[in-house]
Amino acid sequence: MLIEDQNDLQPVDVAAQITVLAKRYKTAGGVGMQVLNLIGGQAEGLLDRLPDAVRVRLDEATRGALQVALKAAGGSRQHISDQPAWLNTAAATAMGAAGGFGGLPAAMAELPVTVTVLLRAIQSVAVEYGFDPDEDNVAFDCLEVFASAGPLAKDDGSDLAFLATRTALTGTAVNAILARIAPRLAAVMGQKLAAQTVPVLGAVAGAATNYAYTSYYQEMAHVHFGLRRLAIEGDVPHDELVAQLADAMKRLPRR
Repeated sequence: MLIEDQNDLQPVDVAAQITVLAKRYKTAGGVGMQVLNLIGGQAEGLLDRLPDAVRVRLDEATRGALQVALKAAGGSRQHISDQPAWLNTAAATAMGAAGGFGGLPAAMAELPVTVTVLLRAIQSVAVEYGFDPDEDNVAFDCLEVFASAGPLAKDDGSDLAFLATRTALTGTAVNAILARIAPRLAAVMGQKLAAQTVPVLGAVAGAATNYAYTSYYQEMAHVHFGLRRLAIEGDVPHDELVAQLADAMKRLPRR
């Protein structure tokens, strides 16, 4: 549901806003590569640093973290107001440093907390665009942002995992959503955990990756909810806007 806190909707320049969102998308991915340069790793090789036992149960751990995050993020909004983007990023960065300092066991324990902070940050962006995270459809959208890969993934803009499907978050629907999103987020979180195992630089890598991930998912939330808002204000089907965004991504200069 859109929270109508503005006057009558004004005509919008759809093409111009699509270009802005495309630039946001492009910028979001660039943060991850800066982190890789900092810790001296390669995205393709990071997961190989994790012990086999951790890699085997990473999907399960990530799904559990998502379930914890859903309950914690939703419940916390009743007691803690939405925070500015910089504060979400700062909090996640500090947690990443602590997790990295304590090695892999601490990083694994930090995982559900980090995912909760990320989800709260995504919810804050939804509110910024006038959407209510307590509504089932918006809660679905907040989860859907996690399907947009991660800052360390190679993405040319063709992977716009924003579904137009609208559904109520019943228990069955939640499980179906988590089953689809968890494996993808597990690969992303696995890269983060692996970065935190870098000898000596564990705390730095943990802080840097959490900074990158929080920045990335907040930017992707802007893209996601920006498209939702634009569909309403511009009276353009969401699927068509996604296609326009993909085209705009192709036209942006390569870095």
